[in-house]
Amino acid sequence: MEIHVVQQGETLQTIAESYGIAEDMLIRDNGLENTYNLVVGQALVIAIPETVYTVQEGDSLVGIAAAFNVSTMQLLMNNPFLSDREYIYPGEVIVISYSRKGNITIHGNTSPNIDRSVLRKTLPYLTYLSIVNYTATSEGEIISYYDDSQVIELTKAYGVIPLLLLTTLTITGKANITIEYDLLLNVYFQTEYIQNLLRILREKGYKGVNISFQYINITNIYYYNSFFTLITERLNSEGFLVFVTIDPSLSNIGENVSFERVDYSILDLLSQNIIFMNYQWATNINPPAPITSIQNLDVFLNYVNVFIQPDKIIIGIPTIGYDWELPFLPGLSSVNVLSYDGAINLAGTYDAIIEFDEISQTPFYRYTRDNIQHIVWFIDARSVNALLDLVIKYRLQGSGIWSINIYNPQLWLVINSQFNILKIQGD
Repeated sequence: MEIHVVQQGETLQTIAESYGIAEDMLIRDNGLENTYNLVVGQALVIAIPETVYTVQEGDSLVGIAAAFNVSTMQLLMNNPFLSDREYIYPGEVIVISYSRKGNITIHGNTSPNIDRSVLRKTLPYLTYLSIVNYTATSEGEIISYYDDSQVIELTKAYGVIPLLLLTTLTITGKANITIEYDLLLNVYFQTEYIQNLLRILREKGYKGVNISFQYINITNIYYYNSFFTLITERLNSEGFLVFVTIDPSLSNIGENVSFERVDYSILDLLSQNIIFMNYQWATNINPPAPITSIQNLDVFLNYVNVFIQPDKIIIGIPTIGYDWELPFLPGLSSVNVLSYDGAINLAGTYDAIIEFDEISQTPFYRYTRDNIQHIVWFIDARSVNALLDLVIKYRLQGSGIWSINIYNPQLWLVINSQFNILKIQGD
């Protein structure tokens, strides 16, 4: 797998020819919408298959899988366009395999209102899926927002383990520190919380829970450990998996990386996996900055490896970008969320040149609209690949994606062309 950065004057034809691949393959693999005007600085993924097959008259996907001794799930991973239709056609080239360099666990997050076609296209790439639909409230109650039954069943059908993501945040990401501390300090609330959680897990058919902790620091870790011990012992005894998601709250003070230096040993001992992930919601009140920073994650992982077994760590990456008005005035400047395609199309519309920040390993660009300057930070294939390099460097369990609600072909191609994604069948 290679990542090509578009230079001035290049076209899809010249790029495809330089790598000896078909132009339509380059378009399909990268999910390109505007095939005539590439953006200077845009990243394109070049994934050369190990084995391909040209469909013959009378072939079926099941038959092709059997002939090459692979699963139909692998064919869906390698050829995501197949998820959009029922049939294969003679003359089509099907990717059978890539030359991969190891195994990886992939965890995704979504809400129950995800577009079903996006979900079907994405599920082949996932090991676990946390469904964002439940909020802990006062007195140990748990509320839900949408019917998640169909998403749970579809998740299981693709060999993915469904997890109930439980947090004190609202469905839009609004924090409530009071409720989280009520749960940590009130034994009665904790008992009610666990009973309600078990009831929902049984009724809905979840295989486990992913509990999101938002406010961990060195002064309250004792209470989180006690709370998590109580939950884990009860849920494990009932046969449920227990994950924990922690926001590491990474920031920069000058040239130093700042985060809570917490001893995670107890959480490591009790949890199935620990996911370190900073949720990126539709709203953003922060000043312009990289969406994530690979350098900061590297520093953080070097620290937490002392307390957590590497093969229990799942490190997260967001998939959205933001467009800030400049100069940035907190509470006044407009900040808009962008998908990857939205960021690329916006750059193309305003003839922006995409630059790349080597420290954070993320792309950005500037443009002017209606005499107002803007800056856009987002994530591309280079960012994803840099995160995967950290997974290899620290021998981590895998990566987490926030969120999968918008399909990003490049993201999955970078992962799938290099790693065998583990599938862990539930009971």
